[in-house]
Amino acid sequence: MFRARPVEPIQPVDPVEAAAPMPAVDQPVGVARRRRWREAAGLSRGTLLLARLVHLVVGLVVLIIVLAIVLVLLKANRTNSIVSQIHDWARSLVGPFDGMFSLHNARAALAVDWGIAAVVYLLVGELIAHLISAVGLRRRTA
Repeated sequence: MFRARPVEPIQPVDPVEAAAPMPAVDQPVGVARRRRWREAAGLSRGTLLLARLVHLVVGLVVLIIVLAIVLVLLKANRTNSIVSQIHDWARSLVGPFDGMFSLHNARAALAVDWGIAAVVYLLVGELIAHLISAVGLRRRTA
């Protein structure tokens, strides 16, 4: 049958000792953690900066393309200077992908073509950033 086991008493814990260590006064929160990650990964500061720069540029390119798709699908006024500028930037970025598919609806065709361009930019940018990190890691360990 069921036998009750004796329960051990709960020991009081000092909240000051249980708290996580405080960061150094001269460093913002998270700096030490990022530095440990970078050192554990073996990445130099320049390699990490270059990989982040690639991510930033690719993110901006994809943002412009997606914003232009949304503006076209929402039938934004093309005579507006902001809408016109975003559409022009996106059209110049998706040049090779423009006109890949011919659908009955022109807006849908543009959304599909430009969406494919955004995905390709994202994948290629991620690949380039990964290769930069890999080269930096190999150079650091060699």
